[in-house]
Formats: sequence, C-alpha cells, structure tokens
Amino acid sequence: MTHLDAYRPTDDLSGVPGPPLPALTGRWRARAADPDRDLSLLHRWMQAPHVAAFWHQAWPRERWAEELRRQLGGVHSLPVLVDLDGDPVMYLEVYRAARDAVAGVYPARPHDLGLHVAVGELSMTDRGLVRSLLPELTEALFEADPRCTRVLLEPDVRNRRAISSFTAGGFAPVGEVLLPDKVALLMVRSR
Repeated sequence: MTHLDAYRPTDDLSGVPGPPLPALTGRWRARAADPDRDLSLLHRWMQAPHVAAFWHQAWPRERWAEELRRQLGGVHSLPVLVDLDGDPVMYLEVYRAARDAVAGVYPARPHDLGLHVAVGELSMTDRGLVRSLLPELTEALFEADPRCTRVLLEPDVRNRRAISSFTAGGFAPVGEVLLPDKVALLMVRSR
C-alpha cells in the first residue's frame, strides 16, 4: 500500500468521460493518434529495442491498428502523438486510472489520469524532452479536466532513464507496486 490517501472510489464510473486530449502550447502540440496516418510510425517506434523492452508491444502492424481503433472508440485510454516544432517525437497513452489495472494497487479517484510515455527515436532520448514536456502536459490535463486532482505514471522499476525524467518533470515517487506485467514505481503529480 502506498502513502496516498485511503480514498477508494464508490462512484459509478459511467459518468466519468474518457481521458481528455491535452492542449499544448508553444513548441509542443498533441493530437489523437490516427490509425491510418500514424500506423507506420507507431509500429516502427514500438519495434525499437529501447521502447519494446518496457512496453512489451512489438506487435504486428494489424494488431497496432486494432489497438489504436479500440482506444479511440472507448473511454479507458486515448492514444496521443506529441510533436515538437512540427515533428512527432513522443507517443503517449492518457488513461483513466480508475478504469485501469493500476486501480487495484492504489486508491484511484474517478478522475485521476495516468500516462504511458514513449520517445520513439533512440536519437531523441537523453535530450530532456520528457522532463521539459511533463510540467506543461500535466497542467494541460488539469485544465482539460478540472475534476482531475492527480496524474500518475507507473514506469518499470528497472527503467532508470524514465524514472529520472519523470522525477525531473515534477512527479514524486510514491512506492513500488505490482502490476500484471511489471514491478512499477508509482509516481504522482498532484494539482
């Protein structure tokens, strides 16, 4: 158990909307991933060893197309591409934590949001992109959903690069949790 508050949602989640698309400014832009337009790029990124090692989703193109359509048609998660100066540099999944497996290991509130983050090109890692994006991204998510009070990340405990970037981007480690596919470090940024 983490040291997060002991609140457990009893609300019916049917009234909670799907995760919002963050409105980024300046050099950053975010848009929902398009299964037709973005499939080749996302498929290539997910095959990259530095991404596949932690995402475990080096799937065939057809499965990725299905996954993107499934996410876009539901209320659990939203696949997002983030551009820097007009070039795609990151893939995000913004998700409702209360509808995710992570809700089984921490006291999720109905409007909590979670993030999965991947920098697709190895050449773009270790440049401070994630740590510079996270403060604006979390503020944009809080603005997009005024009822959201926490954004969380749950990187694999072995992913030191991600944990360092997330900490530098304003997220505080809360504790280790066991998820179906990994031992994760739960990290939270509160409003």
